Amino acid sequence: MAPLLDHKIGDAMLSSLPLRSKSIFLTCSLILVIYLTSQPALAKPSSLKEITDGNWEDILTGEWMIEFFAPWCPACQQLQPMWNEFADWGEDMGVNIAKVDVTEQPGLSGRFIITSLPTIYHCKDGVFRRYQGARTKDDFLSFIDEKKWQGIEPVSSWFGPSSFMMNTMSALFKLSMFIRRCHNYLTEQLGIPVWGSYIIFGLATLFSGLALGLILVFIADFVFPSRRFNSPNYYQKKQTMEQARLIQQLEEEQEADGEEDDDEDDEDGEQEEVWRRVSPGGRPEARGPGYPEEALRKRVVGNREEDEDS
Repeated sequence: MAPLLDHKIGDAMLSSLPLRSKSIFLTCSLILVIYLTSQPALAKPSSLKEITDGNWEDILTGEWMIEFFAPWCPACQQLQPMWNEFADWGEDMGVNIAKVDVTEQPGLSGRFIITSLPTIYHCKDGVFRRYQGARTKDDFLSFIDEKKWQGIEPVSSWFGPSSFMMNTMSALFKLSMFIRRCHNYLTEQLGIPVWGSYIIFGLATLFSGLALGLILVFIADFVFPSRRFNSPNYYQKKQTMEQARLIQQLEEEQEADGEEDDDEDDEDGEQEEVWRRVSPGGRPEARGPGYPEEALRKRVVGNREEDEDS
């Protein structure tokens, strides 16, 4: 009865107002309704920030709490409401609350070496620490308020997200995701069989390796050129050395020919000396190595018998 009575009283009051007042009242009521219905759109935006490959360097300054998650991960789905509540306290505590979807940002997954989900990192002015505590809003708040992160050993600079090693890991993860997307496109969109996709990637790897090797050879030859080919007098010196070598070779051949002539003269002299030996009858007596010893003995014996007979 009370609502009905109030409704009747309101109608009575509205009917007792003049026409101009009625129009003003209706206009104000309409504005009030529009304002009340538009409140969700004008509400305070969420304090939860999203980190990507393009803006990840922002976390190197200030204090951050970063969650790495995947939409298909059940544990990540359970954590998400508490993480959103924790993000509402971030501005009051002076800490930035962020999240990273590893399915959309594979480069950051490799840069931070994400091996399990969800993974939470605390970052203070570029120094990273991995959060290992309980995953509730109160634990997150006490971790920041009581500075419990000071008791955690920071990540080594070698494995920091801005190090050369992690930049390489990020590039490899991006490359792997690119290859996977290309494989899915070839097999699902173009209808190429799996083995055909593997052959395409194998040939692409082979030719890219050959091209890269050729480029590296050109770069090495340009940066570290050979000194002998850079010398302006290289070919002239090479020709002079070749001529000197030929002259030396001719001289050696002439010396060798002279020694052979001397050896032949010595052999001829020895042969003449052998044939100068004469028998008792005055005929030459062959004693060379090419003459048989038995024939020589018979000739000597015959000469002696002739001398005795005479």
